[in-house]
Amino acid sequence: MATIKEVAKKAGVSVATVSRVINNKGYVHEDTRKAVDQAIKDLGYKPNSVARSLYKKTSKTIGFLIPDITNPFFPQLVRAVEDVMYPAGYTTILFNSDENLAHELEYIEKMTSKYIDGFIVVSNTLQWEHLQDVNVPIVALDRHIDQRISSITVDNYDGAKKAIEYMLDRGCKQIAHLEGPENVLTSMERKRAYEDMMNQHGLPILCHQGHYELARGMVSTMQLLSNNPKIDGLFAANDVMAIGALKAATKLGIQVPKQLSIMGFDGVEWGTTVTPELTTMEQPIYEMGKRAAELLLMQIQDSPNKIEHHLLKTSLKVRQSVQ
Repeated sequence: MATIKEVAKKAGVSVATVSRVINNKGYVHEDTRKAVDQAIKDLGYKPNSVARSLYKKTSKTIGFLIPDITNPFFPQLVRAVEDVMYPAGYTTILFNSDENLAHELEYIEKMTSKYIDGFIVVSNTLQWEHLQDVNVPIVALDRHIDQRISSITVDNYDGAKKAIEYMLDRGCKQIAHLEGPENVLTSMERKRAYEDMMNQHGLPILCHQGHYELARGMVSTMQLLSNNPKIDGLFAANDVMAIGALKAATKLGIQVPKQLSIMGFDGVEWGTTVTPELTTMEQPIYEMGKRAAELLLMQIQDSPNKIEHHLLKTSLKVRQSVQ
């Protein structure tokens, strides 16, 4: 592989001149520039991206922080972000945080020191005070952080409310709720909608923690159904727990949806791989990731101080798990 010194020698100029041409900095006579360009072409020289990032304080790299790579919701976001960033010439570095604030702060500090150009973050632990001194654009995805940080989110309350309305319309009388982690905004909003709907219709509130996990969803469903045999509907705060609920119903010999209707939330592909296929409130997952990447690109390239907030809607995906 050719070096910058070899390019300089072939073009008959100094290394400093080649550097000015590569980085388009400082005056270089047009004939000299052409000679350097030709030498680069002849030798097949490719500038060192690390060196250029040190010089320009940019790396054509973004960081993408997510809480749980094993949850099928997040790989769909990653795919959408990459589909936008890669054609634009940016590399995406993925970091799985497990919702650990110390890990998130360490990641952001390390990546910022490497001249990263921006971040997309899915976090329920990061706050404004953690990010106010980060000198690159940040877009919050899925979970709002602060009005001073751009965000792409969905209306979780409205989506959950419509899910419950659909279950009630289909004849459910005793609806339980598998809730997500207590400190996660998305699960809090979905639980709030469930409780409001139960209170509005004079129905009992039956909640059990499932932590957005399949195994916990299965165990919690078995406990709910064992303690409350009259339950005829179950609204899970995500599809992963809903699939756990389907497994629990099978183990207990309960027919879905004849004896128990199960509703999910997210719209991940796993919902089509189970029997019966999962009825769910579908988030526009790919669109969320795409918009987050486009917004970050806009802030990096044109308007670093422009803050935007986009609230997207969910849609009901009717399959076979609700009566």
